[in-house]
Amino acid sequence: QVQLVDSGGGLVQPGGSLRLSCAASGSIFSIGPMAWYRQAPGKERELVAAITIGGRTNYADSVKGRFTISRDNAKNTVYLQMNSLKPEDTAVYYCNADIFEYGTGNYYGYWGQGTQVTVSS
Repeated sequence: QVQLVDSGGGLVQPGGSLRLSCAASGSIFSIGPMAWYRQAPGKERELVAAITIGGRTNYADSVKGRFTISRDNAKNTVYLQMNSLKPEDTAVYYCNADIFEYGTGNYYGYWGQGTQVTVSS
C-alpha cells in the first residue's frame, strides 16, 4: 500500500528557514508530478509549488524567490526549502504525488498527512 509521509514543520521566527520532506513508500512503479500545498485556518488549500519527474518547477506567486521545490527520484522524496518565511506562510503543508502503484494500471493521487508550519515571533 502506498503512503506519503511528510515532515519538517515547526515554529520559526519571521525571516527564518525550514525544510520540508515527503517520502513515498510502498509498491511503487513510478511517481509522476509531486507538489506541496498548504492550508491556513479558514482558507482553502492552495498550491505552493510543483515539480515534474524531469525537474520542471512552478511556484505560487506568493512564494517565488523564497521557496525551492526539489525531488530525489531514487529516494521517492520531494523537498520544500522555505527561506525568508513570513507570518502569512503559517499553514499546514501537505505533499501530493501522482503515483503508479504496481497492479493498478494507472497513476493515482496521494496526499501526505500534513505538517504544521508556524511563523511567529
